[in-house]
Amino acid sequence: MTGTAAAQAAGALQAHRPMLLGLAYRLLGSLHDAEDVLQEAYLRWLGVDRESVTEPRRYLSRVVTRLALDRLRARQAARETYVGPWLPEPVPTGPAEPLGPLDRAELRDSVSIALLHLLERLTPPERAVYVLHTAFDLPYAEIGDILDRSAADCRQLHHRAAARIADGRRRFTAGPAEQRRLLDAFLAAARDGDLARLTELVASDAVSWNDGGGAVRAARNPVRGADRIARFFAGLYGRGRPIEAAPAELNGGPALVLRWPDGTRYTLAIAAADGRITDLYLVGNPAKLSRLTG
Repeated sequence: MTGTAAAQAAGALQAHRPMLLGLAYRLLGSLHDAEDVLQEAYLRWLGVDRESVTEPRRYLSRVVTRLALDRLRARQAARETYVGPWLPEPVPTGPAEPLGPLDRAELRDSVSIALLHLLERLTPPERAVYVLHTAFDLPYAEIGDILDRSAADCRQLHHRAAARIADGRRRFTAGPAEQRRLLDAFLAAARDGDLARLTELVASDAVSWNDGGGAVRAARNPVRGADRIARFFAGLYGRGRPIEAAPAELNGGPALVLRWPDGTRYTLAIAAADGRITDLYLVGNPAKLSRLTG
């Protein structure tokens, strides 16, 4: 292949990169894995007769989806060895960030930590159909072409996927402004060791998911219930630890980047409904935080 042909191939892929990277990330919950998928897709794109491809975006979407599903299946098979709960990789969002602008509420919602965590309940085909139809508005016939399934089969997979995550979605109806208010109030109460206020801010059946990946200290089981969560976070800030907290936008919503005195970092995001926090997502696995600045 000539240098000109390679440059043209790279240019075609680059034109669709934000969409393709967003697709792979939504399917995998890992920006590192998503970028690996795009690199493999590029190599395949180099080897195809591009003159015969009438719609590069559709062709590349098909390649990226199939590669991501192969990786998702392999990861699920190895998940038993992961230490503690697994959470998606937090990704900075904004016009200049990797996933591009999230200028619609549906796009922001589809990359939220809360929804990506729920998507882990789905089979790989269910997840693919749900993401392609919900986040990218693809019709079932086109999704069927990508997955080599009938449109009717894809419609049924989407129905099943939506039903499986419906209960969880009811746990995060609060918008970004309400999430930020609750997150700031929770941080202030934790710093003060105010157990009563912490308990008041958290729903009685709330769950704190804590992903350290075995590399940093983190609860290896979900922390459940308002009282236990209040004590857990008050303990994190207890003993006079000078923990720094910087506001951030991660996955389309408000979050905090927490830095311990020894340099260890965590990110904290929440889901909320009816004026209370329903889920907390604390990520400390260094492999998932390498892209964060500060």
